[in-house]
Amino acid sequence: MKILNQAGRVFTNIFKPIRGNAAFFVFMYVLGIVCTYAVVPDKRGYHAWPLAPYELFFDVSILCVVLWLLPYKISLWAKRVIYFLFYLLVVVDVYCFVKFDTTITPTMLLLVGETDSREATEFLESYLTPDVVFSRLGWVLLVMIVHIIWAQVWRNRKKCLAWIKTKWNFDLQNAVRWYLAEPWLGLIMLVLFVVSAANCIADKAAFLRLMSYDNIGQVEHELTKKEKAQLYLPGYRLMFSIYANELTAKQVNKLVDNIDKAKVDSCSFRSRNIVLIIGESYNRHHAGLYGYDKNTTPRQARRAQKGELIPFSDVVAPWNLTSFVFKYLFSLYTVGDKGEWCDYPLFPELFRKAGYHVTFLTNQFLPQAKEAVYDFSGGFFLNNPLLSSAMFDTRNTRLYRYDAGLLADYDRLRNQNRDNNLIIFHLKGQHVDYRTRFPLDRRHFNPEDYDRPDLKEKELRVLADYDNAILYNDSIVDQIIKRFEDEDAIVVYVPDHGEECYEGDVHFYGRMHSTEITARLAREEFDIPFWIWCSHKYMVGHPSLFNDIVKSKNRRYMTDALPHLLLYLAGIQTPYYRSDLNVIGDEYNENRPRILKNTTDYDKLDVKD
Repeated sequence: MKILNQAGRVFTNIFKPIRGNAAFFVFMYVLGIVCTYAVVPDKRGYHAWPLAPYELFFDVSILCVVLWLLPYKISLWAKRVIYFLFYLLVVVDVYCFVKFDTTITPTMLLLVGETDSREATEFLESYLTPDVVFSRLGWVLLVMIVHIIWAQVWRNRKKCLAWIKTKWNFDLQNAVRWYLAEPWLGLIMLVLFVVSAANCIADKAAFLRLMSYDNIGQVEHELTKKEKAQLYLPGYRLMFSIYANELTAKQVNKLVDNIDKAKVDSCSFRSRNIVLIIGESYNRHHAGLYGYDKNTTPRQARRAQKGELIPFSDVVAPWNLTSFVFKYLFSLYTVGDKGEWCDYPLFPELFRKAGYHVTFLTNQFLPQAKEAVYDFSGGFFLNNPLLSSAMFDTRNTRLYRYDAGLLADYDRLRNQNRDNNLIIFHLKGQHVDYRTRFPLDRRHFNPEDYDRPDLKEKELRVLADYDNAILYNDSIVDQIIKRFEDEDAIVVYVPDHGEECYEGDVHFYGRMHSTEITARLAREEFDIPFWIWCSHKYMVGHPSLFNDIVKSKNRRYMTDALPHLLLYLAGIQTPYYRSDLNVIGDEYNENRPRILKNTTDYDKLDVKD
């Protein structure tokens, strides 16, 4: 009996932090659960994080212990501050989800920082409408109302108890002997806390790891891991957004400092019109141009047969993440150089300083509140006002469901072109979800077109839609080329990286970011198409250069060196240009190691074509 009494006292003491903060525990837990489920998209395949109830129990319990350890008055004010901040964050988070289909993100925080008081007032007048009360935000408001009512009842509990005793002749205060239940409640809370801790410890470790990196690229790579942190509450999302913006600000500051350091000695304007098309998620082995058994690139193939389009046979991407590749494509930094990518100028800056008119038309990287961290990481330096004005003369201002929208943008903006132009098209290409990358009336391939008995019907549909997206992409790049057929122009096509799509016995599509790079993975995710097209005027006017392109088509190449090819095509002389990185130049170093993800030498993997 003595042991039981001692155990009872221990469990009673364990329950004290919860008993002393009972209302806080209940309402913060309920609010957290409501917020977690209120921001789950009402779409097939989306669901709340299943371990959220456990981690929330752990988080609120820890807060109750901290509050219980504080002096009473400090604890009281601390609870009021937490109430205010948590309710405010949840209201903002759920409201943004209801109105804009996004929770708190780094880009949203960036946009808020760039909003003045007039714009904020206009925003509230436009979007703060009564209908939001009857949306999912109403769930949060209901919790808030019940909490306020409870607070009033508790503040006047003596009157309420007296009224109950008078009205119903029932002494509620003495009817229930709560102290007898406290040891059992303490035991239950201890068990639940241990179970919750066991379920959430891995996520806590992942969150600490996420918040410990030195640059946004490392953060993005962390978020590709299977065991990534689940930012299941708006407080975590806000902390991460602030942290992500701080990291990008460091790199932006370096890039801004480099604007004045970007030096151009001279420019011969070797090519009057240079067009760079940046594709997305393009596996070279799904291109008919490279021998794929489905005719996914009929227009490119016809141009290649005419001799005007030169496909390069051995080109790889340095990363299989868009944001990493974009930084390497735009910076004069190449793998193995000293420092970071942001320590070097961006090639469009050099083009503008040399006298080129630079146009950038993107169907991905415009600042949007719902932007995922991957797009934020890839596009933050493109959308910074100072850097954007240093790199580009002309930009588009909206995104489109299909890449054909960029054609209309170019037609509308082409009157801004000058004598010498660099025009960059950034396509959505074959970015997942593949079935949304082309209009339904452009669907050509179907599951029955594939002799793959190892694949299920759903997998065959994904495979067919990936090929349909490539076929649609073929029509888009062909339309871009057509706009320059009568010009003195050269077009360079390069996608960011490759893509898995049920090759061999792998039942997977997308990219395996956290997997060791094998020969099979390198073939699917790093092998990319790369070609150069020249107009008739260009071939006639630059016969030697065109011949150099043809001679170089079988050279080994990695696309982190692309800016040096572009500088050569423009005839820009700058201290940053390196002839050993120009793939069509006589001094090109074909033996430069092609290191994938800074870890693996592609040419030592024995990749099968």
